[in-house]
Amino acid sequence: MSDYATARAVGEQARETEWARPSFGKQLFLGDFRLDLVYPVPAPAEEAAKRGEEFVRAVRRFLDGQVDPAVIERTGRIPDEVVKGLRELGAFGITISQEYGGLGLPYLYYCRALMLIGSYCPALATLLSAHQSIGVPQPLKQFGSEEQKREFLPRCARGEISAFLLTEPDVGSDPARLSTTATRDGDDYVLDGVKLWTTNGVIADLLVVMARTGKRISAFVVEADSPGITVERRNEFMGLRGIENGVTEFSQVRVPAKNLIGREGEGLKIALTTLNTGRLSLPATCAGNAKWAVKIAREWGTARVQWGRRLGEHEAVATKIAFIAATAYALEAVCDLTARMADDQRNDIRIEAALAKLYSTEQSYQALDELVQIRGGRGFETAASLAARGERGVPAEQMLRDSRINRIFEGSSEIMKLLITREAVDAHLSAAGELIDPEAGRQARARALKRAGRFYAKWLPSLVAGTGNLPTAYADFGPLAGHLRFVERTSRKLARSTFYGMSRWQGRLEHKQAFLGRIVDIGAELFAMTAACVKADEDSRDLGRRPQELADTFCQQARQRVDALFGSLWDNTDGEDVRLARYVLDGRYSFLEEGILDPSIEGPWIGTPEGGENVRRKIL
Repeated sequence: MSDYATARAVGEQARETEWARPSFGKQLFLGDFRLDLVYPVPAPAEEAAKRGEEFVRAVRRFLDGQVDPAVIERTGRIPDEVVKGLRELGAFGITISQEYGGLGLPYLYYCRALMLIGSYCPALATLLSAHQSIGVPQPLKQFGSEEQKREFLPRCARGEISAFLLTEPDVGSDPARLSTTATRDGDDYVLDGVKLWTTNGVIADLLVVMARTGKRISAFVVEADSPGITVERRNEFMGLRGIENGVTEFSQVRVPAKNLIGREGEGLKIALTTLNTGRLSLPATCAGNAKWAVKIAREWGTARVQWGRRLGEHEAVATKIAFIAATAYALEAVCDLTARMADDQRNDIRIEAALAKLYSTEQSYQALDELVQIRGGRGFETAASLAARGERGVPAEQMLRDSRINRIFEGSSEIMKLLITREAVDAHLSAAGELIDPEAGRQARARALKRAGRFYAKWLPSLVAGTGNLPTAYADFGPLAGHLRFVERTSRKLARSTFYGMSRWQGRLEHKQAFLGRIVDIGAELFAMTAACVKADEDSRDLGRRPQELADTFCQQARQRVDALFGSLWDNTDGEDVRLARYVLDGRYSFLEEGILDPSIEGPWIGTPEGGENVRRKIL
């Protein structure tokens, strides 16, 4: 089996294959706009909502009175006193149930707290989200035994910090290359290997470690102070300078067998399932970033006067402000909707959570980039430098740097598109997978042909016309009804385009990543449009027409992007680009590199630290 086939098989083994609950995202890609799955939006229970609002207010008071984000940026470290203050608030156990010592709040308020924190200090939001979204609490809540929950969740709720360790120096999005091993020895497993980019790893008390047990991957809860564990360095980055991210080595580390999460071989499944809700933290912080950008754009666009007019009134700047404001509203809507769906638990949100992560990280970064452009030279200048020369210290360049990792964290945008595509075309593969599989035998193809015939005979006619063709459809949404009709019509067009792609490329479709990426981008825009319309409908009851104005402008902007994406599905330079890239890799154009000097420090492209002191520190 080729390396590609092996990696693909590992990924398939880790997937959730069943759809026990309905999925708005899945149906959207199939051309079935199920608005009833997201509207009306489920609301949290009154008592939980009251506690959630109180907690968010307490977090705001704490941030305003005890946290100086400029100090964290300058020193590259979150003060121990800040961590202790978060512990006292219960911020390390927001979603851990009260039964295990946590606050037991809905995801909606977990996300609202992170949105607030992320707007003020992204490094602090990363500390909390890495602990709760992908650290020990989430996988134990879903897969842990009752004994494990009672042993570890109260510790996490009290503020013992956790980290998630999957990535290795030679392992990114391809887990088939994982080399850390866990070998059974009596009542223990013995871990050996090196983990890279362990967010919270430098200060963690508890670790979730992915390691190979035989041919498959398993997950373990590991005490961070176990003999044989060395944090070999604290990494430094372009942004998020306060995060405690390191390189962790395991050398003959003994872990009790009772600390195995789930069963042997379920590690990747646990990781992927955990991320279904764990990914919601990034849309929350991204929404906070975008909302902060609106505030700065408004204030600067009003205060700055050029050529006799406020800066924000010049059309070149006004279009940027409109994009920032409309996008911020949509990102909050996406975050709010996915969080409520996670709380409601009636829907399978694996596609929605992935769409929310992909869309929010891309759009918020663009919004912050536009803010830097609006600020001009001041956008490129650091907040400390601005303040030193007597101006308001706006950290626009820092926010842009801090947000850049979001497009890579917890699955890069490119990997997210592949993940979403696999889930979105699951119905097609179930019906016709063997038909388009070049390795399938004649009998398998014959059986698949019958299945595909039955599926497509029923499915394809449903894509011809729908509710979106009726001029009175979705009238309850008033001025936004036309946008929902567009979403319904476009979801059917999207499904037809996916089918055309499968018909054209068959088994080669999975390698047409640019085409599939555009398919996902269109679906993400439709999901965001739906979320914005649903939120505006709810908000307008208290705020009048203003939310509808924001949602309308966002949807008009999104429709322009959707039209452009459809145009490039079939009219593009993908083939030429792939051929040119291959030539670049082969050195055909090495003459382009003449006349430069490379400032890179010499060393291997992929390496592992050797020796050095243990830089792990414990926050008491």
